[in-house]
Amino acid sequence: MNNLDTLIENGLVVTENETGHFNIGIKDGKIAYLGDENLNAEFKINASDLIVLPGGIDPHVHVDQPSGDDVIMADNFQSATKSAAAGGNTTILPFAMQIKGQSLRKCVEDYHKKAQGNMYIDTSFHLIISDPTPQVLGQELPALSKDGYTSFKVFMTYDDLVLNDKELIEVFDVAKQLKTLVMVHAEGYDSIKYLSDKFEKEGKTAPYYHAPTRPQIVEREATHRAISHAQIVDIPLMIVHVSGEEALNQIRWAKDKGIKVFSETCPQYICLTEDDLKGLNMDFEGAKYVCSPPPRDKNSQEAIWSGLIDGTFEIFSSDHCPFRFKDKQGKDRPGARTSFKWVPNGIPGVETRMPILFSEGVSKNKIDLKRFVELTSTNPAKMYGMYPQKGVIKVGSDADLTFWDPNLKKKISQNDLHHGSDYTPYEGLEITGWPVQTWLRGNKIFDNGEFTTANNLGKYMSRDFSSF
Repeated sequence: MNNLDTLIENGLVVTENETGHFNIGIKDGKIAYLGDENLNAEFKINASDLIVLPGGIDPHVHVDQPSGDDVIMADNFQSATKSAAAGGNTTILPFAMQIKGQSLRKCVEDYHKKAQGNMYIDTSFHLIISDPTPQVLGQELPALSKDGYTSFKVFMTYDDLVLNDKELIEVFDVAKQLKTLVMVHAEGYDSIKYLSDKFEKEGKTAPYYHAPTRPQIVEREATHRAISHAQIVDIPLMIVHVSGEEALNQIRWAKDKGIKVFSETCPQYICLTEDDLKGLNMDFEGAKYVCSPPPRDKNSQEAIWSGLIDGTFEIFSSDHCPFRFKDKQGKDRPGARTSFKWVPNGIPGVETRMPILFSEGVSKNKIDLKRFVELTSTNPAKMYGMYPQKGVIKVGSDADLTFWDPNLKKKISQNDLHHGSDYTPYEGLEITGWPVQTWLRGNKIFDNGEFTTANNLGKYMSRDFSSF
């Protein structure tokens, strides 16, 4: 073998098939060797006492997304990808969100302009379809899918995004023809509207009431309805950010019947509860935790863990959707202190996703390293058409790697994070096991708290179809 650019030695390496101490050889940004030989290389890295994993892929993040006339999202592509890299990620998949009346193609072009030259790590876009016109369904989606936009998301709630049942089925039908994967935000719009109006009339307007106006039954009903529509059309479906037992049971029911339904969950559903939205004393501090679906209770956390452990969930994402708390263009927007319904919906989490799952899952012996890698890297790569280029330590794959110190303990602190938000909902959570280095295509970009390149090396990825 020709001299390698880099040889990583003595680390505990997790591949698709086994976990062991292997040497990893890198050449021209790709993994060129995996074995136990001590080959020649320009640089040799001793990874003793560290775990070497494929770079994380966070397939559900919101970046620089339009959020209303008086609201600005806290992260642009530079801050989001920098934060992601510090958290052990080498690829993220944000959404290009269509505004009603807008050409989907124009929407995609706008997002490329935002991202171009501003990415620390690699990026690819999902499409959000809010206006499924005949032109979008008949012309733009077929053309975009051929260009590598092979997944798109639809919403069953939110005034500016919700699709009715007929529109959902029409989108599903196009997805079947194109062999693209549909992601669904499953919460029932009309039920939420009814409950929100009812609570406001009763004077229950604090941020906390965001949660009881979106109870599990609202998520359960919408999940079942989405699955039923997918069953009618006969397409696979991804139910995103599942929060508790009731929606999870609908997914298990579908899987037991042989219906091809996939699902993801997020850190907020294993670390936070509805009580966090109460703040200090039912005050505005609770706005820090407003997201949808909302965090549930301790029993729901246990249910989510059962799905992570038994394989019901294919993916663990962050649903990173950052706003600043002390900002009139963020959580404290005009009207937010008068009613929960005006509080921007979403929390930051791209940098803390993998450390939280590692600490709560691997370090506490709930899941093993192989399952951790599946949930955070390999499965996202397969689900969204990036495997085997991404998501795996394998000869021929991109040399996207993270080095983990499994014994490093420290608490999550806003002062240490790199996102654009001014807070983290996980402040003070003690973590055991942190990513200490992140490598993108053979380039070390993050090392023990410091970024080692001034250049934004991230590239945009055109994707294939799902291999799940």
